[in-house]
Amino acid sequence: MAVNPEYKAYVLDQLSPLGPVMARAMFGGAGIYLDGIMFALITRADVLYFRTGDANRDEYEDADMGPFVTNKEKSTVMPYHEVPPDVIEDGDDMCDWARRAWDVAKAAKAAKKR
Repeated sequence: MAVNPEYKAYVLDQLSPLGPVMARAMFGGAGIYLDGIMFALITRADVLYFRTGDANRDEYEDADMGPFVTNKEKSTVMPYHEVPPDVIEDGDDMCDWARRAWDVAKAAKAAKKR
């Protein structure tokens, strides 16, 4: 089952103040990109996750939001956490959280290049 097109459109609309945000299909879900950097993902179950790291992981954990775990034979915890529902419903909050996730994703990409 793929991501619900209406949910994906809603997420992209909520994130539109950030700039040209786009979604690309991946493994039945969708990666969310800004300026070529993936900072979020939507799973097949229509759950939104933002990229996390030392700079922003605590706010997700404080909200009792868990990390993205692959559903393969050997589960792997990925550096993304589920976005709290109340954040998704508030466009300003969602963009604030998304900006922090994008900053973390940019820093991770820069660190890889070194």
